[in-house]
Amino acid sequence: MGLLTADRDIGRDPAKLFNVYTGPSFDDDFRKLLIAPVTMREEFIRMIRREAEHARNGERARIVAKVNAFEDPEIVEELYRASMVGVDIDLIVRDICRLRPGLDDISETVNVYSVVGRFLEHSRIFYFENAGDPEYYTGSADRMTRNLDNHVEAVAPIEDPEIRQQLRYNLEVVLVDNRMCWEMQLGGSYVQRRPTEDEPERNTQKYSCARPSRR
Repeated sequence: MGLLTADRDIGRDPAKLFNVYTGPSFDDDFRKLLIAPVTMREEFIRMIRREAEHARNGERARIVAKVNAFEDPEIVEELYRASMVGVDIDLIVRDICRLRPGLDDISETVNVYSVVGRFLEHSRIFYFENAGDPEYYTGSADRMTRNLDNHVEAVAPIEDPEIRQQLRYNLEVVLVDNRMCWEMQLGGSYVQRRPTEDEPERNTQKYSCARPSRR
């Protein structure tokens, strides 16, 4: 995914980031972007804990993340804790995922999916329900230790309503896929979804191709 924006704060942040490569010091005063290895881990953890607090208060709490890989132990532990207090968590992870769904009293509210098809599922999208005031992010980083701690990565908040709608579509269409989507089981194996006899086929990648064609 690429983002074109006239937001001056977002525009200043990558300019400052590129100066890191040619300058003598690392300026960590970013306005909107989440930057690894400086602010990204801390901010992701803060948002996960915020969802957990919303769940404790009986408010709407949900996390959806679409990434290539998910193996960072600290983020996995935070999601387990969030699930234990009732946060609904959907993870769309194309490759390796260290977190196990469906563990009694640990990850009962977690679902893990993987889409394998003609096209490489490569976009990273992060959604936080935030008690009815949702936040969307997209960027370059997977939830891997190397991405959060050892690479320079950037994730941007998405504030435009139309773009948010597109991102929500991109997430939800995977969650209802009954053809290309594989769902992780408790033991770590995956089962491919199949439509029932009276159910229409819902294929994520076909939908994604048809939508721009209609436009």
